[in-house]
Amino acid sequence: MTRNLQAIRARLAARFVALAHQVERLEVSRREPVAADFAEQAVEREDDEARDSLEKVTVAEMARIRLAIARIDAGGYGICTACGEDIEEARLVAVPEAARCIACSDHIAGHA
Repeated sequence: MTRNLQAIRARLAARFVALAHQVERLEVSRREPVAADFAEQAVEREDDEARDSLEKVTVAEMARIRLAIARIDAGGYGICTACGEDIEEARLVAVPEAARCIACSDHIAGHA
């Protein structure tokens, strides 16, 4: 399995920066003043819930990316953290921050 780890690391780092900017924008929008109208406040609260969910998903992706970069730096990138086997190249192309092979991911998801 041939990988250009520096290119993968650079793509992961760029994605991390983009996600950090997204979180920053979400936090800025959260600090905006609320509307005086009660109906508008209700809509804004619904928007806040959506922003909170998006931020939670974004922060989780950032954590996975941070761990993937650490695995690259430590020489363990592309090795399943559950079984120790190589993670399929196609999976790493689709999900470069993947820590587990498909079989282990499916196994863990099936027991969640």
